[in-house]
Amino acid sequence: MAKVQFRRTIDMKKHIIFWMVAFAVVLATSSGNSAEKGKNVELFNGKILTNWVQKKAGGWTVENGVIGPSKTPGGYIWAKGKYDNFELELDFKMSKRCNSGIFFRTDPDNPVQGGFEIQILDSHGKAKVGKHDCGALYDALPPSANSGKPAGEWNHMKLTVNGASVKVVLNDKTVVNADLDQWTTARKNPDGSRNKFHTALKDLPRTGSIGLQYHGHPVWFKNLKLKKL
Repeated sequence: MAKVQFRRTIDMKKHIIFWMVAFAVVLATSSGNSAEKGKNVELFNGKILTNWVQKKAGGWTVENGVIGPSKTPGGYIWAKGKYDNFELELDFKMSKRCNSGIFFRTDPDNPVQGGFEIQILDSHGKAKVGKHDCGALYDALPPSANSGKPAGEWNHMKLTVNGASVKVVLNDKTVVNADLDQWTTARKNPDGSRNKFHTALKDLPRTGSIGLQYHGHPVWFKNLKLKKL
């Protein structure tokens, strides 16, 4: 009888220790996630591309604090790590006929279908803008205003991504305020227009890579600042 009681006591202690450890792990994880929120991430220090991976080696370079195409340009450049909810601020400058983009929550191995893009396009002066013009949530939602500056001038963009919310402020004007949960059908936007996506936007991953695109015409970026939400 004493042996049975002893075993029960040991088992009870093990049970208590197990739950104490489990609680500590949960608490530590929760605290860690909380600490991450509001954290500023140095994507670019203005000097070197240490925190970036180039799709084409040597396709991008840094000069005077600006990321731009090299003499042999091409491909995407991806920030290391994955990001879900964040605020990203940056300045960009376009060349004539420039076509580029800022990718987020994206699979670098499948950027066309595996994530989202905010369009960068030399569309200054257009009377009517569509879902492929500067500031658009590419192929999904056109900007509410044409606030992009002419080629050769610096633009400022703030991209805020939080859960299903995607907000774009371009040169102090809110041009996109989207709720991804409204995109419930593949290849179809809430207004009934078609899009390229094989997967409904609401079902695409809510985390992924941040990338910049070279698409045939020079584009430049600087003052990249990211804060986790």
